[in-house]
Amino acid sequence: MGELVERSADFGCVRCALEGHVATILLNRPQRRNALNYQAYDELEQAFRLASDDPDVRCVVVTGADPAFCSGDDVGEIMAGPKAASQAPRSHEPRATPAAMAALECAKPVIAAVNGAAVGWGMELALFADIRIASEAARFAELFVKRGLPCDVGGFYRLPAIVGPAKAAELLFTGDIIEAAEALRIGLVSEVVAHADLLPRAQALAARIAANPPLAVQSLKAGLALSAYGDPQEIGTRAIAEIYRLMRTHDHREGVASFLEKRPPVFEGR
Repeated sequence: MGELVERSADFGCVRCALEGHVATILLNRPQRRNALNYQAYDELEQAFRLASDDPDVRCVVVTGADPAFCSGDDVGEIMAGPKAASQAPRSHEPRATPAAMAALECAKPVIAAVNGAAVGWGMELALFADIRIASEAARFAELFVKRGLPCDVGGFYRLPAIVGPAKAAELLFTGDIIEAAEALRIGLVSEVVAHADLLPRAQALAARIAANPPLAVQSLKAGLALSAYGDPQEIGTRAIAEIYRLMRTHDHREGVASFLEKRPPVFEGR
């Protein structure tokens, strides 16, 4: 795989491009609404690690190929396929999601340009960013509860600090979808722009950030993380342990089956 200093890299599910000092990470599975399979998770982790380590990168923009930002897990592979966590041995040691930690540990500021649905792990990815800008087509939802699961680290680690504990609880407990205007009202995003203006707006903001002294910007990012959030490794590991536990329940299997079969679920609390 190529380095970002080569100006661009196409990993397959994820593309990266470097213009000036701004790296753009693009989820590129539009036929699946940028749902994440195992390959996409691995490539996303690699892209964030490369961006963090590359001295030419001073700011990162993450977005999706239209029509979606990221529709979360590819349910057929991640939750129902042969490698699903529900099939893992009970002795399997949980750990924080590597792609999540790569995004959270990125030393460079990250801007999410949310161009469409950001649901499930797609909303988590938006939460990992330092700044979120949404197009008018953006929608957000922590859909995990609909599959009988808790959220990943973003919902626990960042969402309460961004929108407040009560609003975070409402979004997590209901799994409701909110539109871009509501996301702006509650502070989940800092700006809503016309769809055609989204990526240019995000990249222009990234360029303004990249024009500042990079070591000072990175110090500011680290200080903000310390002041606003907890320990992502601890929170992320607990989240994955709970996901593994609940993936073995009837309600999770029902949530997945009802989604794949396009029917209302019947949950039984077991």
